[in-house]
Amino acid sequence: MRKGIDEDHLTYVEAGLTAQDAGVAAVALHARTAEQRYSGQADWDAIATLKQALDVPVLGNGDIWEGSDALRMVEHTGVDGVVVGRGCLGRPWLFADLEAAFTQGGDYRPVLPALGEVAKIMSRHAQLLVEALEDERHGCADFRKHVAWYLKGFPVGGDLRRSLAMISSLAELDDLLDKLDPAIPFPLESLGQPRGRINAPGKVSLPHGWLDSRDDDTVPEGAETDESGG
Repeated sequence: MRKGIDEDHLTYVEAGLTAQDAGVAAVALHARTAEQRYSGQADWDAIATLKQALDVPVLGNGDIWEGSDALRMVEHTGVDGVVVGRGCLGRPWLFADLEAAFTQGGDYRPVLPALGEVAKIMSRHAQLLVEALEDERHGCADFRKHVAWYLKGFPVGGDLRRSLAMISSLAELDDLLDKLDPAIPFPLESLGQPRGRINAPGKVSLPHGWLDSRDDDTVPEGAETDESGG
């Protein structure tokens, strides 16, 4: 869950306690409001507040880009674990980083694959998508959006990037990946940088009457339509 609708309607502690009373095993908080979308910084203090309020394990989410970020979050909030969202886009090895960080502490060495290793991971990722979707064209089309995330910070020409983002077969993908220089080292300047969606705050649209009364549990008309998101 998020902190709430906006800074004037923060519900995360109340929602966490309600979830705890309902018997959940743990609660995870993305420390932004819905209004923030993916803008600004995650409010790790809110995660600490929720941790203090609950007896069940609390997991923290928001701005975990490196293993070191997870260590800082745990130290700052006392949280029981972390949840990763955008941080793993184009970087599935982040989970190895997290394991190393929690095992070795601040002395861990982050995974920094050269471009050749990244290309192998990209190929494997596309193969797994094709297998999961049971359709090569559909799987390759779904993989296209991952290309920019994988190549973030690497000096790869625009034409090759565009071609990789338009692949329609695994053979075409592998042929294009062979054109990459496998010796190019991982771009250190991209460490700690946001990945995936980065956008401005946006107004949250709610069904009419949703905020009229906190004590009225009547579902407002239109709140449960297929298009509303519930």
